[in-house]
Amino acid sequence: MSRSTAPRFQRRHATLLLALCAAAATPLTAEAQDAFAADSQWMTGDWGGQRTALLDKGVDIQMGYTGETASNLRGGYNKNHTTRYADQFTLGAAIDLQKLMGWQDTQFMVLLSNTNGDSLNDQRISDPRAGSLSATQEISGNGSVTRLSELWLSKGWFNDALNVKAGRFAFGDDFAVEDCLFENLAFCSSQPGNYVDSITVGPVSTWAARVKYTLNDEVYAQLGVFDVNDSYGDNNNGFKLNGAGTTGAMIPVELVWTPTLNNLPGEYRVGYYYSTANADDLYKDANNLPAAVTGDDYRRDDSRHGWWLTGKQQLTTVGGDASRGLVLYGNVSAFDAATTPVDSLLKISLVYKGPFDARPADTLGLAVARLHSSNQYLRNARAANQASGLSYADADYVPEQHSEYDIELNYGIQVTQWLNVRPNLQYVAHPGGVREVQNAVVAGLQVQSQF
Repeated sequence: MSRSTAPRFQRRHATLLLALCAAAATPLTAEAQDAFAADSQWMTGDWGGQRTALLDKGVDIQMGYTGETASNLRGGYNKNHTTRYADQFTLGAAIDLQKLMGWQDTQFMVLLSNTNGDSLNDQRISDPRAGSLSATQEISGNGSVTRLSELWLSKGWFNDALNVKAGRFAFGDDFAVEDCLFENLAFCSSQPGNYVDSITVGPVSTWAARVKYTLNDEVYAQLGVFDVNDSYGDNNNGFKLNGAGTTGAMIPVELVWTPTLNNLPGEYRVGYYYSTANADDLYKDANNLPAAVTGDDYRRDDSRHGWWLTGKQQLTTVGGDASRGLVLYGNVSAFDAATTPVDSLLKISLVYKGPFDARPADTLGLAVARLHSSNQYLRNARAANQASGLSYADADYVPEQHSEYDIELNYGIQVTQWLNVRPNLQYVAHPGGVREVQNAVVAGLQVQSQF
């Protein structure tokens, strides 16, 4: 930071702190909600009314928890019955700087996350020689790690028609965004980030910028640039801020349409990504021969690309109440087959909001997905096994991966406004795309809370 800009930054920083203190000291005007009150949106309540006062000033303190348990009931690679647990805590603040300081159409966000636990897929469901294509717990659990998940500022112009966001965030925070109403990873979060290793998905963040232009009330387009840096995902780099290890840029573009069809809301996204970072080819060496046969290093491809198409459309209401009714979700995604083990995803899901009059905030969900392994990945395994003469029972055999099919049925119980409990039953056909692995039945439980 230069000398000319540092004093101005310090003055603004001090002004922000003073504004936060003033917001906290604002006299209370609303009735405060007690901790653990069923009608409160927070488990810890309204802090004697201070939380509502902060919200009125534009400061939204966010504290959340997601816990996911999964048990293998039948099938899988290792048939010993066990239960695995993973969770994530988040702590942060979303600040409307227009309300707080009068900065027109300006938002600030900071978010920390702490993840813990183990993956059932890695230990019981999938052949460890092949790994998983999806996960029965979308918070897979990479040990215990705390990360800086978001640190960004956004500014709008022309009544926010043009909006620029810059800082630390993930590809999946803005692009290919989908509701997360299931525990299986195939139905949750931004799908390109789940399968393309140079794309970040929360809680991992990277340096990035996004420009969004709103064409009308229903349509906007956006373009992003994300730093490709695999080291940000390492457990010991949760707060790494420097760019050491950067290998290129991920550039997505997306068009989003949010229509109201027959008075029912929908959202449709079509997008494309291009990465300038080099990536290992799944099959060929530098001479375009099968590397598994020649023994040479796999060649480095100089780019990657792919696309996605997602849709969400509410189909029905209950007595005209749009907060209840049937919602249809769909996704078709294609990834670079030469460098990405999963080259395509097809999924469809149905979620019924408020299935019973006595439980208007509950949900009933059913989802089906097909994950297809890259043909190049399959060719590599076949070439390796043909050269070695090994069979599936041999320790050094390379499992041949085809397609995995995931099904989840769940029921979300909105216990209070701040607590949701979602038991589920999952069926995984050909785990990891390996046909020799027995189809698995998994019982899961997802718990989400806002503190």
